[in-house]
Amino acid sequence: MKRSVLFLLTFVPFFICAQSSQQPVYKNASAPVESRVKDLLKRMTLREKIAQMQDVSFGDLYSSDTLDLAKMKKRLDGVSYGCMEGMGLTVEQYARDVNQVQKYMVEKNRLGIPMLATSEALHGCVHGGATIYPQAIALGSTFNPSLINQMTKAITLELKAQGVRQVLSPDLDLARELRWGRVEETYGEDPYLVGRMGIAFIKGFSENNIICTPKHFAAHGTPSGGLNLASVAGGERELRSIYLKPFEAVIKEAQPLSIMNAYNSYDGIPMASSHHVLTDILRKEFGFKGFVYSDWGAVEMLYSFHHTAKNNADAALQAVKAGIDMEIWSDSYAKLDSLVVSGALPVRYIDTAVSRILRAKIATGLFEQPFPQLADLKTAIHTPASVQLALDIARESIVLLKNENNILPLKDNIKSIAVIGPSADKVQFGDYTWTNDNKYGVTPLQGIKTIVGDKTDLNYAKGCDTYSQNREGIQEAVAAALKSDVAVIFVGSASSSSGRAYPNGTSGEGFDLSDLTLPGVQEEMIKAVKATGKPVVVVLVSGKPFAMPWVKENIPGIITQWYPGEQGGSAIAEVLFGKTNPSGKLNVSFPQSVGHLPVFYNHYPSDKGYYHKPGTIDKPGRDYVFSGPDALWAFGTGLSYTSFQYEKIGVSKTSFIEKEICHIEITVKNTGTTDGKEVVQLYVRDKVSSVVTPIRELKRFEKVFIKSGESVKVKFDLPISELALYNVDMKKVVEPGEFELQVGTASDQIKLEKTIEVIDDTKN
Repeated sequence: MKRSVLFLLTFVPFFICAQSSQQPVYKNASAPVESRVKDLLKRMTLREKIAQMQDVSFGDLYSSDTLDLAKMKKRLDGVSYGCMEGMGLTVEQYARDVNQVQKYMVEKNRLGIPMLATSEALHGCVHGGATIYPQAIALGSTFNPSLINQMTKAITLELKAQGVRQVLSPDLDLARELRWGRVEETYGEDPYLVGRMGIAFIKGFSENNIICTPKHFAAHGTPSGGLNLASVAGGERELRSIYLKPFEAVIKEAQPLSIMNAYNSYDGIPMASSHHVLTDILRKEFGFKGFVYSDWGAVEMLYSFHHTAKNNADAALQAVKAGIDMEIWSDSYAKLDSLVVSGALPVRYIDTAVSRILRAKIATGLFEQPFPQLADLKTAIHTPASVQLALDIARESIVLLKNENNILPLKDNIKSIAVIGPSADKVQFGDYTWTNDNKYGVTPLQGIKTIVGDKTDLNYAKGCDTYSQNREGIQEAVAAALKSDVAVIFVGSASSSSGRAYPNGTSGEGFDLSDLTLPGVQEEMIKAVKATGKPVVVVLVSGKPFAMPWVKENIPGIITQWYPGEQGGSAIAEVLFGKTNPSGKLNVSFPQSVGHLPVFYNHYPSDKGYYHKPGTIDKPGRDYVFSGPDALWAFGTGLSYTSFQYEKIGVSKTSFIEKEICHIEITVKNTGTTDGKEVVQLYVRDKVSSVVTPIRELKRFEKVFIKSGESVKVKFDLPISELALYNVDMKKVVEPGEFELQVGTASDQIKLEKTIEVIDDTKN
């Protein structure tokens, strides 16, 4: 009896331990991430590893727009892939189908590896029914990173309900070539602003275990001729000093788990095959730990587009060795097994890439929570809180450019208003949106109607469209203006959207312009309405700046409203009637013409002319013969219904060494009669440097609310190390010398200056 009891006491713990040890380490949520990755990797076949480096589209699994289970089983064949996407679906469809696919992955896949469900979320999830926020370029013009962080936290709720675990955002490209159709996807032209917005965006998602994929790494925003995917010219100094800055900031401060390579070549090297950029800089210098997700079709393009690969196998070899871990929407990586078998590609490249992908999946809890939160579909999608946030962002993104004789806000005694233009009664959401239908948003006409009610007559006329030479409606616009006290004209561009048939696009991915005058006959319509003698306000609703010198010269009230999301009509109506005080600032400079490009503010001292005798049409000069080289409106510009006085700038001291921090304090007073928000902008100019440096660079900004008659103190901490440049030997150094701190309300409206000195402490 005693021997039996002793046997049981000995056997039971052994049995329990044996049962526990049967659970693979990679399925143990309490085990270290690296241990789980190593355990899973060693269990995988070469086929299973390579599948993790590829994607699956729901289109491959569908029959008649419905998930076909038989087709799914045949396509997947018991193997897990890296990720899956279905951009054209509604939130309900996506959630339902992700649930089905993940169930198959967990239950029928040999190792039970879930796939990453991906989506675009540039300014809201692109699946039908989700909240539509203002486009990225509008987010940038708020100069308010906290609002963008709130937005991504709100989008997270919609994503989790659908099972989305990776978003292909944000876009950290710089808007330095304004003909490019994707300007609207960027936060603007300045590296520091783009970096701060990107960090806020990513943290809102990553704190909730959603993987962000900042793009396009790197130098995608200045394509030759403005044509999407075209080559970009430049050297190593420009790459590091301009294009890589926002990515470096985002990687070091927000630590995204994925990044997307760029389509383009830079200085003759395709980014998809650049080991220097994707490995040496991205991983060894910046410390990126995630996986590189190829832009769609970018690997195959090495063969079919750039012609640097002789076939798809060669393209795959180049991309994997460069550092692209997951290929999307092309099948070059299907050749990886034969490359490994033949010895052309050591298997360690495969193991390294797959480890990065598995690490992201495990670190974000995908193995423990692979399924959509279906119970939240009715409560998490398009909530009153998300709609309110879309309105709040739209309000802060609106930029007042001109307000001659205080034509704005419109006066209460106005009895009739002409609401004119192709965007007056049409929503403009921008690219990467699931709809362009008025029933899913508020148009400007609807917003104005809501505010004025029955007390003011509204005379609406479309006038023309956003693209054609059809002038038939211009007389109708003139007639509407003649019977009104004031005319508000909504002009601009209409964006296409990837994967959806939105005709007649003049903006968006692949919709590039050779000219930057207002498309179609929109300016002709403005001139005809102006000729009536009635007061006119022009609202530019677009995804990029346009060349509008005549409008600036002749129209008393001008507003820019970048694609404003579903609540755009309400937001612009509030600004027009003074319910909201505009506080947006230009994140992209406006050109006088396409011939004035580039027009970004942070140019070299030599790049805006030598003779300084600009000409006019009537009086020829030099720099240029018939014009001046300056921007129409410069970066940072944005008026208010109140006025701000920059009173004082103080610094902690005036002499620094590299390891120190300059503490700066600026006093700003609201000298007007209305409460308002102001974006205080700090720029720095390196007075003398060993290589040419920009005339000024944005280093800090803060949006502050100031009550009428009151002052605020804005404090900035500026590490001296941020004054570094790449010298003639391409070494990143802070050179001794004088630096001018410039504080202003725009890049060309500097109000306060202070000089500090950096001394060389290595000689002590």
